[in-house]
Amino acid sequence: MMTYKGYVAGAIDFDAEEGVFSGTVAGLRDVIHFEGRNARELTKSFRDSIRCYLELCAQRGVEPDKPYNGKILLRTDPVLHRKAAIRAAAEKMSLSQWIARQIAAAQ
Repeated sequence: MMTYKGYVAGAIDFDAEEGVFSGTVAGLRDVIHFEGRNARELTKSFRDSIRCYLELCAQRGVEPDKPYNGKILLRTDPVLHRKAAIRAAAEKMSLSQWIARQIAAAQ
């Protein structure tokens, strides 16, 4: 997984005709694209694209889109909420810790 300044690369595609790998930064409303012919070029392009994005935002005086902050507002059926809370308590965990563990296990 490529990460830089808190930003994470999404899926990487390969264009066989052009011989180029390309991707976008994951988890943003804005689109940050990068590409390269090999791993070194791809990594450099990833970092350069993020730096350019942050510089552009600074020049325009706008707040850059940030990657996920780890906070999730979750709405669910009250019965499901109760079941999850009971399971978390039985495992001596907070509900947030229990949900995070379930998400991690789903990867």
